[in-house]
Amino acid sequence: MIGVISKAEQLDAVEEFFQLFKTPWEFYRPGAAYSVVIATSGDVCSVNARLLVLYGADAKSIDVQLGVTNRQGLQSPCLTYRDLLIPIYGESVALVGMTALVLAGAEAVGVKVHHAGSTVIRLGYDLFDEIGWLLANPQPIEYAHTPTLDTHISMLRNWILEEGIPLMEIPPAPAGHDFAVCLTHDIDFIGIRDHKFDHTMLGFLYRSTFGSLKSLLRGRISLGRLFETWGAVASLPFVYLGWAEDFWEPFKWYLKAEAGLPSTYFLIPFKHSAGERVPGPHASRRATAYDVGDLKDTTPVLTKAGCELGVHGLDSWHSADKGRAERERVSNVTGQPSLGIRMHWLLNDSKTVEVLEDAGYSYDSTAGYNETIGYRNGTTQVFRPVGARTLLELPMHIQDGALFYPQRLDLTEGQAQERCQPLIDNAVKLGGVLTVLWHDRSHGAERFWGGFYLELLQKLKSLKAWFGAAGQVVNWFRQRREVHFERIETSEGIRARVHYNGVPIEPAFKIRVYTSQSVDGAITDFTDIAWNGKSSAELESQLPAQFATAVANPVLR
Repeated sequence: MIGVISKAEQLDAVEEFFQLFKTPWEFYRPGAAYSVVIATSGDVCSVNARLLVLYGADAKSIDVQLGVTNRQGLQSPCLTYRDLLIPIYGESVALVGMTALVLAGAEAVGVKVHHAGSTVIRLGYDLFDEIGWLLANPQPIEYAHTPTLDTHISMLRNWILEEGIPLMEIPPAPAGHDFAVCLTHDIDFIGIRDHKFDHTMLGFLYRSTFGSLKSLLRGRISLGRLFETWGAVASLPFVYLGWAEDFWEPFKWYLKAEAGLPSTYFLIPFKHSAGERVPGPHASRRATAYDVGDLKDTTPVLTKAGCELGVHGLDSWHSADKGRAERERVSNVTGQPSLGIRMHWLLNDSKTVEVLEDAGYSYDSTAGYNETIGYRNGTTQVFRPVGARTLLELPMHIQDGALFYPQRLDLTEGQAQERCQPLIDNAVKLGGVLTVLWHDRSHGAERFWGGFYLELLQKLKSLKAWFGAAGQVVNWFRQRREVHFERIETSEGIRARVHYNGVPIEPAFKIRVYTSQSVDGAITDFTDIAWNGKSSAELESQLPAQFATAVANPVLR
């Protein structure tokens, strides 16, 4: 059981941190015994624990005893822990006078010392201030590739295990899987035949003729792809007459490409509207020519194939009334009462989370970048953003436009593979979900990004990944959040009782028990126990002695 001593204003950040690092903990009770105490505030001289992890740029009562003779302020340091990068966004200091480094930038920011029979790790920044910042703010583009929040969890886990302290955790991935994959599609267009001599069609003609020739000269496409693009242009009259297939129609291609895999389509609620308060010039040109009402025959096909339908919001990000109208419009057509949302152009502001929650959405998946790929809030996990009560955020990690648009990363397919691979590796290592966004017409002319998408799918299918629609993935993480731990004191010591009162979990959780310490950052041994929340006796019988406790029976509802 971990005891936590935090500042009063950090309570929400503490609770969310331990929703992501799902391990037994409680707020510190004086006189109670703990193997680990994490502190950002208060006098810790009387704390008795095998491991004390003490965070903060401010002076601590124990600093002199630890050998901290001075603290030197740092400006936005980027630290390293073994081979991991950790940008620090709040106040931080170098710990002058300390030499036993566990975390460093240009100077010592994290040290380990032995004091009064305990191990003390002293950090020159505040963990829960960092967590609160990450949950509320996007990481700068230069750190988008860094899962900063998850790295804070990894460091703390390693420090506990290095002390040989037993640890139980519910990792952020189902039993039998290393991570989850969520395939999503923002549907801005359902065909080019809806666009006749408008800005969209004229833009397509320019990009497919002069633009594709420029791409050939830059080495971005082959001669064969150039002729294929020009062929699509030549077929336009026949597409408009209905004699040729509309090469922008998205659903048949994606259903075939993703056969057997669930995915989520975010659909426009109202046509001929670009939305209000859209930044940038000529926003009105971006109004869509379709809405969900044009898909009354298509939505049953998608749901029968196991796909989920959500809202591609226009004004939901700034108006709860408009958000309700957009949600109700899509719900009435699709017949799905509970809906998630991703905003058009990823529009949001500091109030968006509260507005979406008031509008009745179950989750949001707007937390991503237009300019690049990576971790906007520093995590692979579904999380509760600052300002939300029940709304959860499904982070978006890989987007086609960010990879290939000339105004963004402008990568070749080979370069895009190199940029995506670390995110895949992080998902395998850290768990959580890898959320992919591929737009409606990205498979067709003039983009032809479908080949890369198929290769990405094959790569992900070759791994131990659970594929779930957005709502499924969010609901799995929501059930994980409903698990909590209770401190039990017995004659044999402190135990943690696991409580879960809910419907059986599918796919099952895995309860991970670490039985060996971390050596040089590598966790040497652990046991995973699959548990769907139904049988407490079966789970108890499989736990090692130091963890064997009664587990509350679920109340099925």
